[in-house]
Amino acid sequence: MRASDHDSEQDLTELKTYLGDDYDEQRLIKYREALTAATSLDTFYKSNQALYDLTAFAMNRTKIPYRSALRRIVAPPARLLDYGCGIGSDGLRFINDGYQVEFADFDCPSTRYLRWRLEHRHLDSAVYNIGGDVPGGFDAAYAFDVIYLVPDPFAFLTYLEERARIVVVNLIQDPLEETRRSRPLPIGDVVAYARRRGLLYYRRFYGRSHMLIYTSERTRRSAQQLRSQALYARARLEQAAGLQ
Repeated sequence: MRASDHDSEQDLTELKTYLGDDYDEQRLIKYREALTAATSLDTFYKSNQALYDLTAFAMNRTKIPYRSALRRIVAPPARLLDYGCGIGSDGLRFINDGYQVEFADFDCPSTRYLRWRLEHRHLDSAVYNIGGDVPGGFDAAYAFDVIYLVPDPFAFLTYLEERARIVVVNLIQDPLEETRRSRPLPIGDVVAYARRRGLLYYRRFYGRSHMLIYTSERTRRSAQQLRSQALYARARLEQAAGLQ
């Protein structure tokens, strides 16, 4: 049995155990219909139905290449931030690979289930409320299928940059969400933004999911050099003024 098959079985077993008598097989089978019918994705992903949707999505193989890309750039035991974690399936898989993972999302049924999953697996990983304080100092922060939900993608990237040395995101034009956005996600502009900072990896999956891994270290080094030059120039000016 492949590891991903085992993970999928564990996803389903944990959902059934957590929900107990409230578990409804039809809600898992028809998860896509419930998502399509939702009037607001923000509201949907803060509801109990999201447990079925996120479990079904974790059980398929869509995000396998996303996780593989991150592993190519950042090796364990790196400290990762799973931002917009939902029920935490990606982070739990990374923990199995030897990474140190912490999670962040809104306080909702998904994160309450995630906390149960962590306790159930005897894992001690922090789960932060996005509405509160999310710390920094991570080696990498990743957000899979999240950025198209935020109003300002560049502010979102800046937020992640402040918390991690490497940022990992995928940009997806979701047909379901396109009808709800005031304007399309500016994929070309975001890719150019990542290139200016230091693009480490770029690939398009499934024809519409643009995977980006970049670091802002280059920008930070440039800023440090400018500050050093400014301090040096100031010292020279003060020295010249003293001589006069």
